[in-house]
Amino acid sequence: MENGIDRNAPATKGDLLDLKADLLAPKADVQNLKEDLQHLKADLLQRMDNLLEAMRDMQTESLKAFYSYAKSTDVKLKDGEMADYALRERVSAVEFRITEVERRLNLPPQ
Repeated sequence: MENGIDRNAPATKGDLLDLKADLLAPKADVQNLKEDLQHLKADLLQRMDNLLEAMRDMQTESLKAFYSYAKSTDVKLKDGEMADYALRERVSAVEFRITEVERRLNLPPQ
């Protein structure tokens, strides 16, 4: 007798059913694990989709902010170019007048 079990005793139908249940239990556990993995996979994919959507939203907001900044900077640059052009026109007019004065007074150019 090993561990109080008589190995030569006949098996009953109950013993066989218990054995069958014990043999099928791991299959059920494996099936439950597969189902759990499927649920985890679906949950992970959903979270990944949510993360990608959030990243796209952040990218859109960043681009909108940079666009607004670029637009205002462009206006400032155009204003600077117009002021530069106006200043050059005024300097040209002053240079022309000085040249005319020098010509009338017959001053030699320097």
